[in-house]
Amino acid sequence: MTGGLKDGEADEDFLQSPFIRKQGNIYKPNNKDMENDSLNGKTMEDVHTKEIDLVNRDPKRINDGVVRVDFEDVIAEPPGTYSFDGVWKASFTTFTVTKYWCYRLLTALVGIPLALIWGIFFAILSFLHIWAVVPCVKSYLIEIHCVSRVYSICVHTFFDPLFEAMGKCCSSIRVSTIKEV
Repeated sequence: MTGGLKDGEADEDFLQSPFIRKQGNIYKPNNKDMENDSLNGKTMEDVHTKEIDLVNRDPKRINDGVVRVDFEDVIAEPPGTYSFDGVWKASFTTFTVTKYWCYRLLTALVGIPLALIWGIFFAILSFLHIWAVVPCVKSYLIEIHCVSRVYSICVHTFFDPLFEAMGKCCSSIRVSTIKEV
């Protein structure tokens, strides 16, 4: 379907970018031939087609100091109890290469299924938050507002006169302390 304005229609300011495009592929958000890609000069970014950084794979640094384990963090020889230099070098290489390839093998075998499971989990979590938690909280706040008004009226009606009367009765009481020698 091609978009655009029909004869006699005025161009409207849209709250969101319209989905009808004159030309271009809707799956390529950076296609320069598409119109209505910006809203007040800001381009709308499609989060499902963004490029990932293959060099910096932890841009928000969520794993700093958590899972970084090097050879020196696990195996160390105190002074005076050194093994042969060749054994130490072979141990270092074996540890490093084994950790590297086991991690790669595990991510190849288990990474995609776990990504699927975590994607489903966070989708369900987002769905529940958007469609259940927030409406329930808003409903509770609306209902509690009505209850708080009734509660406030009851307190002011019954307890304010009672406490005012008690205050007037007890206002003439004087307490004095005498120090005995």
